[in-house]
Parts: sequence; C-alpha cells; structure tokens
Amino acid sequence: MIQNKPSFEKNVERHSLRKKNGSKSLDQILLFGQNVPSNKSLKEWVQQVALLTLPDCVFWCDGSEEEKEYLNERAVAQGVLIKLDQKKWPGCYYHHSNPNDVARVEQKTFICSERKEEAGPTNNWAEPQEMYSKLEEILRGSMKGRTLYVITYLMGPIGSSMTRVGVEITDSIYVVLNMRIMTRMGKVAWNHLGDSSNFNRGIHALLDCNPERRFICHFPQDNTIISVGSGYGGNVLLGKKCLALRIGSDLGRREGWLAEHMLLLCLEDPQGKKTYVAAAFPSSCGKTNFAMMIPPANFEGWKVTTIGDDIAWMRPGEDGRLYAINPEAGYFGVVPGTNESSNWNAMSMIKKDTIFTNVARTPDGDLWWEGKDNAPPLGLIDWKGDLWDPLSAEKAAHPNSRFTAPMKNNSALAEEVYWPEGVPISAIIFGGRRANTMPLVFQAFDWIHGVYMGATAGSEMTAAAAGGLGQVRRDPMAMLPFCGYNMGKYFDRWLQMQYQIKELPSIFHVNWFRKDDEGNFLWPGFGENMRVLQWIVERCQGSASALETPIGWMPSYEDMNMDGIAGGMTAERFAALQKIDPAEWKQELILQEEFFMKLYPDVPKELISQRELLISRL
Repeated sequence: MIQNKPSFEKNVERHSLRKKNGSKSLDQILLFGQNVPSNKSLKEWVQQVALLTLPDCVFWCDGSEEEKEYLNERAVAQGVLIKLDQKKWPGCYYHHSNPNDVARVEQKTFICSERKEEAGPTNNWAEPQEMYSKLEEILRGSMKGRTLYVITYLMGPIGSSMTRVGVEITDSIYVVLNMRIMTRMGKVAWNHLGDSSNFNRGIHALLDCNPERRFICHFPQDNTIISVGSGYGGNVLLGKKCLALRIGSDLGRREGWLAEHMLLLCLEDPQGKKTYVAAAFPSSCGKTNFAMMIPPANFEGWKVTTIGDDIAWMRPGEDGRLYAINPEAGYFGVVPGTNESSNWNAMSMIKKDTIFTNVARTPDGDLWWEGKDNAPPLGLIDWKGDLWDPLSAEKAAHPNSRFTAPMKNNSALAEEVYWPEGVPISAIIFGGRRANTMPLVFQAFDWIHGVYMGATAGSEMTAAAAGGLGQVRRDPMAMLPFCGYNMGKYFDRWLQMQYQIKELPSIFHVNWFRKDDEGNFLWPGFGENMRVLQWIVERCQGSASALETPIGWMPSYEDMNMDGIAGGMTAERFAALQKIDPAEWKQELILQEEFFMKLYPDVPKELISQRELLISRL
C-alpha cells in the first residue's frame, strides 16, 4: 500500500473485495481517495477491471493540484520521471521510454468492429469477441504489485454539447501525469458525467513492453479501447488518437459530425476581423508550428492565435456554417527542430510544467535536442540513457521525442478555445511533406473537388509512425492511421456534409517542403507561411486574385505578399514552387488510382469522376 500518504488521502475509504480464483481466496484492497465519484456504473466497471487485473490498490484521480504534487514525487521516487533543474525548467520532468516503444504501432492497432467491411481495407481488423478473449488473458493479473489509477476526463470544453467523457484505467503513473495535461481530468469530469453510464471505457496495462504483446484495440460498437504492452503516448493516452479520432470518427459517422486530425487557428487582420481556419497535416509536418505561427515583422497588425494544434471536432451549426472545437487541453508535440526561430511560442510554452520524453539531457538537469538554439553541451545523456558521443551518427534526442505541455502555457492561446459552441470555419487546408509534384498552395474549384484533394493527399512518412520513414504514402485528410471505419465511407461522409452546411468552407492544399534539383527547400516555411495564410483568408473573403490551372486556383507571384520575405523570393523561384510537371503528375495519378483500387468498391463515384476530370484538364 501507499506509504506517507499526503493530506488529501487522510480520510481514505478502504473496501475489501473477495473473489474465488480457482482454489485460492483473494483479498483485494481498493484505496479510494478522499473524493470519489458517486456514479454507480463507473464504480462497478472499475471493480470488474480490478478483479481481473489484481492491482495492490486502486487510486481515483481527482485532478487536484495537491494530487499532482504527490504523483510527481511518487513518479520520481519510482524512477519513472527525472526532476529537471527547477530554476531552468520549473515544474518540468523527464522520462526515458523503452527503446522499443517510441512511436505509434499501426501494425498492432486494430478496429474491432462487428463486421470486417466496417473497418475497411486500410485498418487492421479483428473479430471483437476473439480480441476481447485474447486481451482478457493478457490483462489477467497484469497489475499485481502495481497501482491501478482511474482517470475520468473530458474531451472538449466545459459545457459543450460536443464534449465527451472518457475513463482510462491504467497502471502507468506516466500516463496519469500526461493525461492531467492533455485533458480536463477529475472532479470536472465527474460533474459532467453525473449518473450517466455513457462514457468511453479505456483500459491500459503497461506489462513488460514486449512488442509481441503490444495491442491497441478499438471496439466502436461498445465505445471501448484496450491498450496493452506500450508506454508511448500515441498508444496509451487514450483520450487522444484513440478516443478523439478512431472512436470519435465512428461516433461522428453515426451522429452527423466529423472528428478530424486538424489544427485550429484564428487569424485576425489589422482591422480586427477574425477568420477561423482548420488544417490537416500528417504528424511531424508542421501542425504545431502553423497553429502557433508568429507573422513576419512587416505584417504589422496581423495576429495568429491557437485554438488547437492536432484535433478538431466539427459539426454543422444552426446558422448553416461548420463549427469546430478543440477537444484537448494540452499539446503533445515533437521536440526536435523546435527553437526560438521556428516556434517562439512553443519554446516559451514548454519552459514550465512540461513533461519531456526521449530528448537528451545533462546530468545537472538541463535539456538539449537537435535543432535547439544552442550547441550540444558536454556530458550529454542521450534518449536511451547513455553518454552521447558528439562524433556518433546517432541522434542525441529521438526524432520522435515529445513534450507534453498544458495549453494555458501558450501565450498565443485563443480565447475561443473555451467557447462551448466552437468557432465557424471559413477555410480547410490539407497538406503533406512532398519534395516534388505538389505546389506551395492551390485552391479547390468547389467542395467535391476539395474532398478529392483531401482524399488523395500524400506525404513522406515521419518518425511518429514506426517503420517506413521517408516513404511517400497516401494519407487522406491526414487520417489514414486514425479513421475508425471504412475509408471509402469516410469520404462519402465528407461529401454528404455539403447537404448539411449552407456556407461551405473553401478548401486548399499546401506543401511547405518542395525542393529544387539540388535538394534545397524552395520555401522558407515557419513564420513565412503567414504569406500563404493571408492569401488563403483573402480568397475566402473574395479580395484576392488567382489563376485557373488544371489542378485548381493558384496565386501568381503578384498575388502574394513577398515584402521582406526571408532569403528573398524571385518570380522565377516562385514559379518553381508552383510548377505543375506533367511527368510528375502522371505518376501521381497512377498512385492515386492504386490507392482507390485498394478501397474498391467503396470509393464514392464523385471522386472517381474528379480524377477523370483532372486527367482531361492535364
């Protein structure tokens, strides 16, 4: 049991449970904190899981600051967290993960729908009862000698009709402390839930991090998630990709809304007019940087504020517009490459109350990563916990090392993030990491063409997904790893939105990563992306010009504000950025056809027609 319990646990209530397990009689002690929800369904379910997993005790998380202090101290004592230099990094901690557990494992991620056709060909499918039986055997007794933590949390703003309640049972104190940052956790969620039994049921067991026993399983018909054998955030912070996207997308399909892998930002012009933008980029393709962008110096009076950096839930509003909320309360961002120049807001945000995972550190509690503003200090300890050799080809920080920071730390946080009804979206942007083919920016001709653009988006794979680094794959709407049902039906869901929304957002495609023949980036990126964003917003307002091309509406050099751009931008260089190469597009169309064939016969006929129209225009 827990020793030296702090004051918030003084009046704990102990309950003995007894269950026959073969010939053995088992006493199971559950430790309830001073504050425990009264919800009967929740307590009965927790009891069932405890009798299966057999923890030493059960800890109900109430979300208090006193609890946070206690859990941090306990995590340090257990060696799960390392306390950083509190003068340089106040309230910050460090975590080394298992070297075999540093990214999402798509090959071990399953959609356990009732029928295989519901999951579709882009998801791994497993028969629900078979997977439940398999996971039950893995979970049996899995928490012996450990504490079972109960995390009740909200995904969405307080008071929003779109907000959902989730409950994650876990034996990882690291997960608890990260979920504290990423969600609205504890009493606030108990109050929202009340006596209802309508909550997402999530179970996570760390086990021994054996990849052979690593499964991330979703049961849409039961609103249930079970994750075992991993400690990596993308696999075990169950409110994030699991509930907010895989389960959320299926809930949206049934209920008439969209759960999307999208950032949300507000662009305010010098006259004070605000425009709200959603953008879908695959992981490690600049979502956080774009959401926290600082306009260049010559954009006086323009302001970008952050609503969300990763996930958007969108629904048709009563006024005929598309409204979006950010269901999260924190940021789980990639660290390497983050510095004062690339993302000043993020650097300022992570300087306090942040958990760092798999960056490099110094023995005296400082941090470093590739792309940080300073050179690597002497005596650096790499992400595996070993002394780093500066002459080594190995990175000091893992390419997918992460920060987990509360959104309230973001100095550019938009006030609209707390609005229960969400914000009206004027523009939707799709993008990816492409060294060629895709121009810097172009606009869809209409909604159906825009859905086609999103459905055929491709990107070079990043370190956020295990395996395939650098390969180009189709990643429609940046949702390929996250759509919880048949992707063809998902496309149709997007197409049907045109009948639910009177004022459809304009749709655009961007590519910050196009290179020249020598392999150099043609566009400076980061804050300079404001120039593209300005053109996009002015197109939505009807005040910017564009040229009609075979692939969509594109700006000319004169249509873009290039004054003072970093490194300069000539008309010739901009032409190279916007070039439509027939040979590259021929290959692109072949790859699109191959992708559509994988989804046959569920690809909507409207998208097939759009591809044929594109071929004729080219």
